[in-house]
Amino acid sequence: MRVMILAAGKGERLRPLTLHTPKPLVRAAGVPLIEYHVRALAAAGFRELVINHAWLGQQIEDYLGDGSRFGLRIAYSPEGEPLETGGGIFRALPLLGGEPFLVLNGDIFTDYPFASLRRPLAGLAHLVLVDNPAHHPQGDFTLAAGQVSDTADTGQRLTYSGLAVLHPELFAGCRAEAFRLAPLLRQAVEEGMVSGEHFGGCWIDVGTHERLAEVERLLQKAPR
Repeated sequence: MRVMILAAGKGERLRPLTLHTPKPLVRAAGVPLIEYHVRALAAAGFRELVINHAWLGQQIEDYLGDGSRFGLRIAYSPEGEPLETGGGIFRALPLLGGEPFLVLNGDIFTDYPFASLRRPLAGLAHLVLVDNPAHHPQGDFTLAAGQVSDTADTGQRLTYSGLAVLHPELFAGCRAEAFRLAPLLRQAVEEGMVSGEHFGGCWIDVGTHERLAEVERLLQKAPR
């Protein structure tokens, strides 16, 4: 299974750190955020990685290179102007092949066991959902018996973690332009084509200085 890391955001809420450094290369405990993903994916047995980028993206390529030092093969999908989550994935589909692939946001920090997602996909998507964080209390989807829905009165309301397995057919009919992933997921949810799971481990959306500091604190406490 191939993997795509979404790394094209500008990280405006992390300024001034992101004025001259792309958000995925912002460091926590001295290590760029994206490197935690890359090393965890390699440890989980993944070998083919695609990374999209836009703002200061050449720095990401210069830092990670072809991936060989991590035991991976990295291909890049440069965008120039960001194409949003959906448009970025759609542009990279030729690099991802015709089989289901793992996709994750480059600006999250998690200890999710990536290897557990290397399994057959029934439907168009499988979403990893987490408890609703303070900055997103209403959640995104409802999970009941492994099925994702958009109905609030059944099951547990949870937040999409930015980690999923997607089938390329989810993007059937899309065009090469900027668009978000969320409407595609909601349409697939309405069609009953999305499964899900609840992850209760470490997960932080590193979108602000406060949450970056939270990651720093966690890493400082972690055993060396």
